[in-house]
Amino acid sequence: MAALAYTLGKREINHYFSVRSAKALALVAVLLLAACHAAFRRYRGDDTCEYLLSSGRFLGEKVWQPHSCMMHKYKNSEAKNCLLDKHIAFIGDSRIRQLFYSFVKLINPQVKEEGNKHGNILFEDKSASIKVDFLWYPEVNGSMKQRIKSWTEGSIAKPHVIVAGAATWSIKIHNGSNEALTQYKINITSIAPLLEKLAESSDVIWVLQDPVYEDMLSDSRKMITNEKINAYNEAAISILNSSSRNSKAKVKVFSVSKLIAQETIMQSSDGLHLPESSRETSAMILMNVYCNKILKPIDGSCCQPQPPLTLIQKLAFCFFALSIIGYLILSFIYRNNHRKNKPCTDMESGEEKKPVTNTSPVSTLETLLHSFFKLGLIMAYFYLCDRANLFMKENKFYTHSSFFIPIIYILVLGVFYTENTKETKMLNREQTDEWKGWMQLVILIYHISGASTFLPVYMHVRVLVAAYLFQTGYGHFSYFWIKGDFGLYRVCQVLFRLNFLVVVLCIVMDRPYQFYYFVPLVTVWFMIIYATLAVWPQIVQKKANGNCFWHFGLLLKLISLLMCIYFLANSQGVFEKIFSLWPLSTCFELNGNVYEWWFRWKLDRYVVFHGMMFAFIYLALQKRQVLSEGKGEPLFSNKISNVLLFISVVCFLTYSIWASSCKNKTECNELHPSVSVVQILAFILIRNIPGYARSVYSSFFAWFGRISLELFICQYHIWLAADTKGILVLIPGNPMLNIIVSTFIFVCVAHEISQITNDLAQMVVPKDNATLLRRLLCIAGFFSGLLFLAAIQDQSRH
Repeated sequence: MAALAYTLGKREINHYFSVRSAKALALVAVLLLAACHAAFRRYRGDDTCEYLLSSGRFLGEKVWQPHSCMMHKYKNSEAKNCLLDKHIAFIGDSRIRQLFYSFVKLINPQVKEEGNKHGNILFEDKSASIKVDFLWYPEVNGSMKQRIKSWTEGSIAKPHVIVAGAATWSIKIHNGSNEALTQYKINITSIAPLLEKLAESSDVIWVLQDPVYEDMLSDSRKMITNEKINAYNEAAISILNSSSRNSKAKVKVFSVSKLIAQETIMQSSDGLHLPESSRETSAMILMNVYCNKILKPIDGSCCQPQPPLTLIQKLAFCFFALSIIGYLILSFIYRNNHRKNKPCTDMESGEEKKPVTNTSPVSTLETLLHSFFKLGLIMAYFYLCDRANLFMKENKFYTHSSFFIPIIYILVLGVFYTENTKETKMLNREQTDEWKGWMQLVILIYHISGASTFLPVYMHVRVLVAAYLFQTGYGHFSYFWIKGDFGLYRVCQVLFRLNFLVVVLCIVMDRPYQFYYFVPLVTVWFMIIYATLAVWPQIVQKKANGNCFWHFGLLLKLISLLMCIYFLANSQGVFEKIFSLWPLSTCFELNGNVYEWWFRWKLDRYVVFHGMMFAFIYLALQKRQVLSEGKGEPLFSNKISNVLLFISVVCFLTYSIWASSCKNKTECNELHPSVSVVQILAFILIRNIPGYARSVYSSFFAWFGRISLELFICQYHIWLAADTKGILVLIPGNPMLNIIVSTFIFVCVAHEISQITNDLAQMVVPKDNATLLRRLLCIAGFFSGLLFLAAIQDQSRH
C-alpha cells in the first residue's frame, strides 16, 4: 500500500512539475533577481567599499562578514607587497593609536605596544620601505587642522593613506558640554575641505567614535556616554557628507567599527578601548579598503572594480550574441513557413486539406544554433554571478551543523527515493550513478560550508574524490577490455564530453584550464588508460579468453604503468619538466608554475590503477562464474559473504577512525594515496555482497550522478562565488532561502548544460572517420588561434 501511494504521488509530482517546468521557473527567478539587484545597485550605488566601511555582521566570534562582498584575510607578506614604498598616517586619540598598532601588526606581528602613549609614534619597515606614523592629536582643533593643512600645501610629502578621528577627549575635557559639541562642529567643518583636497590624491578615512561600556568607565570618564558619542558621530557624518556632495573627491567614513564594537565592547578592559580582536578586524577592513584594488585577491571582492573584458571574452560574447540572433531569425523563418504549410479547411467538404510541401525534420543548423543560444544565456548568467558586480558575495564560515544537517537531509531523501535496479550485477550503471550522485552532493555541501577547515571531514572528502578517479579507472578499463573499441570516435566522444564545458568557461570566465583541476585530472588519466591498453599488443577479453598467456601480458602492462606512476611521483623535477613544455604548459600551469597540477596528480596517483586492477579481477571472476549476481543472492557463498562483509565493515570503520584522528594535513595527505583504496573497496563490498542491497538503488542520487561532472564544474561560479572562495548571495538577509533558490537555479543550469553537451557531442563528433578528421583539424585550428590570442593578452597585461 505504501509503495502504491509512493508511486502515485511520484507520478502526480512529475505530471505537474517536470524538469522542463523547473528550468522555466529557474529562468524567471534569474530574470527577477537580476532586475532587483540591478535596481538596488542603481539606487544605492555599486561601490562595495561603502558596504565594507559601513555594514556587516559577525558570522562567529571573530569572523566579520561585510554586507554584499568578501573580505580577504591579508598575510604579512601580502601586506608588505601592497604597501611597498607607501606612507600611512594615523592621526587622532588613543583609540586611533590602538587601530594604528593593530594595522602595523599586519605588517610585522612582532611589534609591541610601547612608548609614549600621548605622543607621536613612528614605524618603518626598511625592507619594504613602508612608513606608518601615529600622530597624537586627541581633539579636532586648530592643531589637527594645521597638520592636515601642511599636507595640502606641499611643504610635507602627503601620506598615501590618512586615517583620522577624535571626539572622546573633547567630551572628557569639557565635561560633555553642548558648547564643546558646537565647537567640534565648527572645527570639523573647517577641516572637511582640507580632507577633501587630500582625498584627490590619497585615501582619506574618517573613523567614527565607537560606543563605550558605560558601566565599566572610570569616574574620570563617566561623562563619555553613548548619547554624547552618537551626537558627535551625527555631526561628523552630516558635515562630511554635505561637504562631499560639493566635491569631486570623497572622504570615506569608517562607521563599521561601531557595529563591531557593539558586539565586543563588553570585553573591554576599561569600557573605552576595544578588545584586541575587534581592533584586528577594523585593521583588516582598512587593509582591504586600500589593498584589494591593488592586489586584487580572489576572495576579496570588496573595493574591487569589475575586471575589464579581455579580447577573448569580447570575441566569445560576440559569438554567443550572433548565435542568439541567428537562432531567433531561423526560428522566425521556420515558424512562418509552418504557418503557411498549416492545413486549411475545405469550405465545401468541411475537411482539412494537407499542404503539398513535405514537412522536414529540424535541421542540424537549427539544433546547433539552439544549443549555442541556450549556452549563451547560461554563460551570461555565469558572468553576472562571478565577474560582474551585480550579485552579492559572502565569505564561507564553517560550523558542524552547516555541514552535517544537510548531509542528514539528503540521506533521508536518497533513502525515500529507493527503487529496484534493472540488473543486479556488481557496480551496475544505476549503482555507479547513485554512487557518483551522493558523493557529488556531499562534496557540494563540503565546499559551500567551508568544511575543508575541519580535518576529519577533509580526509573523508579526499576519499570521495579518489572514488571518482577509481570509477574512471574501473569504467574505462571495463569498456576497452570488453568492447575492444580503441577507435578515434570513442576517444573524441569522451574527451569532448569531459572538456567542452571547461573550455567554454576558460574563455568566458578568463580562467586557466588547470583552475578546474578535476577535469584535467580525469582527462589525463583517461589518456593514460587508453595508451596503456591500446599500445601493442592490444589485449582484450575476447583475445584473452582463448589463451591465459594474454592475462599475464596485460598484468605486465599494468605493472609497467604502476612503475611509471611510482617513478613520476618520486621525481618532481622530471614531472614538472614534462608538463612545463609548450603547449602542455598552457594547460597545466597555474599562477606561472605546474606545482598545483603536481600536487593534485600526486594526491590520488594510485587510485586509477587500483580501479583498473579491480575491474580486471572482477571481470575475470565474473567470466569464470565465481560470483553469484542473481536477484537477492549474496555475491559469494553465505560463509564467505559474511566473512568478507565483516572484514569490509571493520576496514571501513578503521579508515574513518584513522582519518578522524588526523592531526596534520600534510602527513595525512602523504599516506592518503596508498590507503584511500581501503575504504573504497570496503564500500564496494558492503554495497554489493548482500543481494538485497545490490537489487535496489536510489533514483534521487542516481539523477544527480548523471550530471555530477556538470555540478562539480558549475559550482565554481554560480553556486559558490569568487572562484569557489565564497558563496553567491542572490537573496541577502536570509541565508536559508538564498541557499534554496541558488541551489535550485544551479541544479537546473547543470542539467541543461549536460543536455547541451550531449547534443553538441553528437554533431561535433561524427562516427565517420574522414569527417571526424576534418573536424579535428578545425578544432586544432581553433585552439591554435586561442593560444595566439592568449599570448597577445598576456603581453598586453605585462
